[in-house]
Amino acid sequence: MFSAILLQVNQAGQVIDESVGEISMSLWDLTLKGGWIMLILGIFSVIAIFIFIERFLILKQASKEDQNFMDHIRSFIHDGKIDAALALCRRTQNPISRMIEKGLLRIGKPLSDINAAIENVGKLEVSRLEKNIAGLATIAGAGPMLGFLGTVVGMVRAFYDMSMAGNNIDIALLSTGIYQAMVTTVAGLIVGILAFICYNILVARVEKLVFILEARASEFMDVLHEPVE
Repeated sequence: MFSAILLQVNQAGQVIDESVGEISMSLWDLTLKGGWIMLILGIFSVIAIFIFIERFLILKQASKEDQNFMDHIRSFIHDGKIDAALALCRRTQNPISRMIEKGLLRIGKPLSDINAAIENVGKLEVSRLEKNIAGLATIAGAGPMLGFLGTVVGMVRAFYDMSMAGNNIDIALLSTGIYQAMVTTVAGLIVGILAFICYNILVARVEKLVFILEARASEFMDVLHEPVE
């Protein structure tokens, strides 16, 4: 009687240990069950992280602005010290200074030409700042689609295994395809959501910088309109 109870306890313990082993499956093992699509999603995630960090640092650097920069430019223009204003722009080296530098080089020409030159430089600067950001949008859209592709491939595999098994169907036989279907779906959604969030963060920073560029361009044109004392 006592030995039978010990046997039951031992068997229960083995079942618990086995179930705990299943629950504690490593993330790497789970990732491998997703198949070859997980490799593509992994590459996408690395590219997305690289683009986000690189663009974020570039935009952060470009957003730094000397609050006295335009005051110095105004003072130099009013004093007729165009060379000093150009030297200040070349020392500063940011999108705003490059835009103002182009305007200073056009002084003496019609104001419409100066304004057009500033706008063209502003557009070029914005284009440089937006470099590779479209890639994040592509990953944000392609990630979930690849996950869905993995779902379909996994289910096809599960049904194929089911058809080949005949009457000997068990859950272990179907688990490979079902694992692939579920894991790739989750991974695709994670990659897509993270890329989408990163994309919107960068777009918001670019829009903020565009507003600053437009404000400084307008301020520069106002300086040219001011009467010289």
